[in-house]
Formats: sequence, structure tokens, C-alpha cells
Amino acid sequence: MHLLVADDGDRMSIPRSIQLVAGRTGQEYNQRKGRKGAFWEDRYHATAVETDRHFLQCLVYIDLNMVRARAIAHPTEWIFSGYCEIQEPRRKCALIAYERLHKLSGFDSYNQFADAHRKWVASLLEDGNCVREGKWTQSIAIGGERFVKDIKQALSIRAKGRKVVEAGEAYQLREPQVSYPANLDLENDDIGAEKTYFWNVY
Repeated sequence: MHLLVADDGDRMSIPRSIQLVAGRTGQEYNQRKGRKGAFWEDRYHATAVETDRHFLQCLVYIDLNMVRARAIAHPTEWIFSGYCEIQEPRRKCALIAYERLHKLSGFDSYNQFADAHRKWVASLLEDGNCVREGKWTQSIAIGGERFVKDIKQALSIRAKGRKVVEAGEAYQLREPQVSYPANLDLENDDIGAEKTYFWNVY
């Protein structure tokens, strides 16, 4: 599951919300199925994304998640996708803050944003450029060089061993690349709330 969320300056709002949603989802599922034990495989991984073209790329990447999984051929076939709600905004029970979304995207109106969004997705599908990109699931921060370096500095000692890497038009804060056998005796580095610096990207 992928979520693209923004806070209003409260650095704890996102991790607390994720904790609440994850906890209630697991509890409800276990009660309904009469089972016990962990519902989620691991804690969530958070990636800070700069609010510019990187934000838009991330949005479209999420919309194509089920296409990459070969579950569907187009996002319209997955009724739970953000794509469907972006293209056909709900009047009730909306999950997307439409006005905030189009402002973060840099458009003057929501209709302009939705039209551009539809064309971005169509272009990627037409080009066959719908592949998994590790930067969205393995990086701690993605954006311009200054943004990523600021995140690393804010993380302080928690960023030890993590490097700012240039990849195409973006910079990423990532773990150093090591060979597979070198990790056999190490635990995964979990980016849970207690190990994360919460930042304001605006």
C-alpha cells in the first residue's frame, strides 16, 4: 500500500495517523477472521518528497502501482485507486483534499491538474514506461540536492552511513549499496516513528 500525504506543520501527525490506521485495520481484520498475530509484515517506510516535479512523479508512480503488479491494465480498472478519485472527485466521503492537491501541484485550478494528471498516466502507459523504481520505496528523501542534504542534516546521527546520491534529475538519501551476503546477519533498518526525524517540506 502506498500513501502520499502532507502535514500542516505537526511533525507527528503522519506517523500517529499511520499507527492508528495500521492498528485499527489489523484489529478489525483479526476480529472478523477470528485470528491472532501480526497483520502487517513490517512497519511503514517513510520517504520525504520535495513538493515540485518529484511530488508529481511520485503521485503518478503510485497511481500505476497495480498496473506494475499486472493486476490491471489501466488505473481506471482499480476502483480503490487514487487515480479514479482524482479523475472523478467524490462529493461525499472524499479521501483526497482536492484544493490542496492542485495547489501543491502548481496548477491554478483542479480541472487543469486533473487533465494534466490523466495525460501523464496515459503517456507512461503508451510508452510502456511503467516499471518499479526503488527510489520511491528505498529512499529516505527524494528531491533537489539542497532539499535532500537538508533532510540528511536534520536527521543528524540517524543519517550515519546514508549517502546523498544523484540519480537522473533527482537526488536521493539512501543506504549505501552492499552485496547481498553482507546483510545476512543484519536486521532490516526500520524507519519507524521512533527512528525518524519528522520534517515540514513546505
